[in-house]
Amino acid sequence: MSANNFNNVTKKKFWEMKLSTDNSASADIFIYGDIVRYQWDEEDTSASSFKEDLDSLGDVSTLNLYINSPGGSVFEGVAIHNMLKRHKAKVNVHIDALAASIASVIAMSGDVIFMPKNSMMMIHNPWTFAMGNAKELRKIAEDLDRISVSAIQSYLAKAGDSLDEETLKQLLDNETWLSAEEAKTYGLCDVVEQENEMAASTNQELFAKYKNVPSSLQAKNDRTISAEEMSQRQKIAEKAKANIKELNLISGGMY
Repeated sequence: MSANNFNNVTKKKFWEMKLSTDNSASADIFIYGDIVRYQWDEEDTSASSFKEDLDSLGDVSTLNLYINSPGGSVFEGVAIHNMLKRHKAKVNVHIDALAASIASVIAMSGDVIFMPKNSMMMIHNPWTFAMGNAKELRKIAEDLDRISVSAIQSYLAKAGDSLDEETLKQLLDNETWLSAEEAKTYGLCDVVEQENEMAASTNQELFAKYKNVPSSLQAKNDRTISAEEMSQRQKIAEKAKANIKELNLISGGMY
């Protein structure tokens, strides 16, 4: 792609944040689509600007994070995961349709993770494209090993006794696509909800790099978020918050 074409690219953050309409102490975050960094953009679209937006929400006690992403930049995702883990607010994560690759690591920042029955989570070992001399390539391999350790700790911290490190490494080696029920069995999801109508966010170029993409996802084409889907995901968000309130009433706030 030429420099001129770079200037014509529509540059858009892969997240949206806003205070919840029904509660000023609560905020909604949507991570939809590829997790990317626009290094050429005058408005740095990266983990740094994610933090700026997160801080601008002010003193909130609850963050509702909605994810529908095929993955993307490992470094951006790890940074976002760590920001959310450090945040003093309770984090409710809703995997609306798909949390694949580094998006699944971001999901591990949740105090409670919700998945509809028809949603999926994909976990695998980090990888990258690389070129350079032997010394440079060895460094890249070492960097990937460190990133892998970080991701493993994120999964294990969430899973607790439901998942041991040996089993997790096998799942990562195999590029495993987990249903909501399977994710719950492994401790990577807390609540399995009724199916919703949200379509998985797909990027065929990114999915082509994965080995075991389900055929139901391979059949979908790249698309932008339409006004209809924007409305749909807002409805899903409202339904999810209503489910949380119901769970709190049933369990006295402990679940």
